Amino acid sequence: MIRAKAYDGLFYFYVALVFVFVFLPILTSFIFSFNSERFPTIPLGHFTLDWYTLAFTDADVWDAFRVSLIVSLSVASIATFLGFCTAYTDYRYNFFGKSAYLALSLLPPTIPLVIMGLAMLALLARIGMSGKIISIIVSHVVLCSPFAMAIVRMRLAQIDPNLESAAWNLGASQWRTMREVIVPFCAPALISAFCLTAAVSFDEFAVAWFVSGLNKTVPVIILEILQGNTDPRINAIGSVVFVTSITLIILAQLIYMRKSTRKTLTGF
Repeated sequence: MIRAKAYDGLFYFYVALVFVFVFLPILTSFIFSFNSERFPTIPLGHFTLDWYTLAFTDADVWDAFRVSLIVSLSVASIATFLGFCTAYTDYRYNFFGKSAYLALSLLPPTIPLVIMGLAMLALLARIGMSGKIISIIVSHVVLCSPFAMAIVRMRLAQIDPNLESAAWNLGASQWRTMREVIVPFCAPALISAFCLTAAVSFDEFAVAWFVSGLNKTVPVIILEILQGNTDPRINAIGSVVFVTSITLIILAQLIYMRKSTRKTLTGF
């Protein structure tokens, strides 16, 4: 009993160390975003919102947030739809080359982002689409769709395999079954996939830097501000980006976990 408690204590200590290791740099940046001193030094100066005011009175920063918002919402919508289609195809059908189909579907996140950015730049430049907002959207859809596919496929793995057949036997067409059975069952996963892909797109830098041209996203403009000087506006902008992204990820996790723990045969 004592040994079990000791192991539990070590486990919780280990988890706490992991959280400290991951979040301490972010927390430090968040604290310095409210520090009156220009350089991140100890002791801290007094509390101030000057860096937030300075950052968000810059028209370029607002334009970067506008571009990031357009891109992330567009990418989340398209990637979630494509991820659902890919996951349902894997769930419902067996066909020649299915293994290769799944391998290619899940390949983009395994490619180094610099290589992905160069490849997308070469392709989009060849077809006259580089340097536009649509360039970032297309590139991020390629990158994010596998995440949506994985989330939806996990949800489909929980469905009763006889549910669709029962709906067909009761006279529902395949499209009606899709609309009234499959989509409602997958709704938590679809919402989670939307939030997660929006967060991934909003944060992504490397690919966006290659293909964005003059349409800078928030991570790209952070690098532009950082080059050549120490600017405390970066801490302010980074804190807003972090809060936005972590909110989307936590929301996605809560929605998916809450619905997935309800074991039901009907899917509702």
